Amino acid sequence: MKNVICPLSIVPVRKEPNDRSEMTSQWLFGETAEVLERTEKWSRLCFDHDGYEGWVDNKQIAPCSTPNLDPDLRVIDQSTIADLGERQVLLPYGGVVPFHEDGTILWDGHRLPVQAVTNHRPDLERADLMEFYLHPFLGAPYLWGGRTPSGVDCSGLTQMLFILMGIYLPRDANEQAEEGDTVELLDLCEPGDLAFFENEEGKIVHVGVILTRSEEGDLRIAHASGWVRIDKLDQQGIFHAESGKYSHQLRMVKRVL
Repeated sequence: MKNVICPLSIVPVRKEPNDRSEMTSQWLFGETAEVLERTEKWSRLCFDHDGYEGWVDNKQIAPCSTPNLDPDLRVIDQSTIADLGERQVLLPYGGVVPFHEDGTILWDGHRLPVQAVTNHRPDLERADLMEFYLHPFLGAPYLWGGRTPSGVDCSGLTQMLFILMGIYLPRDANEQAEEGDTVELLDLCEPGDLAFFENEEGKIVHVGVILTRSEEGDLRIAHASGWVRIDKLDQQGIFHAESGKYSHQLRMVKRVL
């Protein structure tokens, strides 16, 4: 079994092959992966959508005849149910509608009907599209390794927003910072640009996405810090209005198209 597919709504991806290990990411329904290593209970997978590697419980894996290397058709509602015959699965926001064709998905060699609202909205500009996809995430709790509105971390948020726009980013913030072109001045920022933030040692530890400016002309940034929120951004970093302090120190801004 070389190629596998996620058969459940949301599956935890572990750093090590045991249930107590740190969850480093999540695998969403319909996403595919390659098996790199397999033990009696666990498999180390490389995920096709971002090349990330991690351990998944073998009970949460299903065989797949071929990888879905460009799964750009993803669910953007939170009420779609896929009837797989022996069970039903609630598709998560951002989950894949695998091998979609004429209102059906390919599952275990059979075509099954699935009626889902998906991410094909070419009538919206990039700025409007970003905020449209962001809306279900607003207020979502911060969850290390999370990728859905039920819980998400900073790089999981930016990765999923870009995936929904058909752009595939790496999983972690420091890797996302290597993508795209640098925007030298904040005044030149555009909605959809990624802002990266560093700790005292100069390591990139946080990322957010720049939105349209406020009515007062201030830059706004959406990011996951405690929860998914929108804050003010300036040359120093993210200003946390409730505390009256800066919460993150700006390192750079990148534009990924």
